[in-house]
Amino acid sequence: MARHNDTGKLGEQLALQWAIDNDFIIREQNWRFGKWEIDLIASKNDRLHFFEVKTRRTNNFGYPEELVDKNKLWHFISAGTAYIRYNKGFKWIQFDILAITLDESDKASFFLIEDVYI
Repeated sequence: MARHNDTGKLGEQLALQWAIDNDFIIREQNWRFGKWEIDLIASKNDRLHFFEVKTRRTNNFGYPEELVDKNKLWHFISAGTAYIRYNKGFKWIQFDILAITLDESDKASFFLIEDVYI
């Protein structure tokens, strides 16, 4: 498997642990709707959170959150909209980006961008 795939899988594992450590209730991981995917769906304080997780090993070519362009954001929000059609009961929803940067020893730094929109 290519290193970037390993980095992405590690980032998703770290994001899951980050969410648990920050008192989120995990509902789904890698939830798919057609070709769209949401990396992590969790709830906290009566709010449903959709997380797009981006991970990089270096910031030499930009920050992880810069990988979420307008097109990716549109797909992310569309997938979240599909999810709430099938999973009703949440009055409040939020779309978040969790950016993770790994150092040489895979120690993670987290940067959360909350409530993103197009």
